[in-house]
Amino acid sequence: MNAKNIVKLNVLLLLLLLAAPSFLSAQSLPATEKQKIEALITQVGDLQDANFIRNGSTYEPSTAVWFLRGKWNYNSTDVKSARDFIDKVASMSGTSGKPYLIRFKDGKEIKSSEFLLAELKKIEFQFGESASKIAP
Repeated sequence: MNAKNIVKLNVLLLLLLLAAPSFLSAQSLPATEKQKIEALITQVGDLQDANFIRNGSTYEPSTAVWFLRGKWNYNSTDVKSARDFIDKVASMSGTSGKPYLIRFKDGKEIKSSEFLLAELKKIEFQFGESASKIAP
């Protein structure tokens, strides 16, 4: 094996080692929890006449979906359930500590955590799970 092939092999091994924690954490998330998180993200994306408020800036639901997916991916090792997703990803800014809000057409604002917890109750009912599992 020449020096060039050894370097390539070392780079490949390094990339595999760096990717392993992310891959393993994604694999450790139960499929039903992943489905619930995907359903929550879909609910945000499907909002009609509403906007997502993050650090005082207003975003369309499609932008919120993009942001939530990215933040979930970045924090995947901390997210073990849909409740973790709400608490650790979709509730507040890690930078400012300000809560994320959803502003409806009529001007009413609610914390994203309240909206998502209500949606999670509906989702878990569909999964046949007890609502007591998601009590705060």
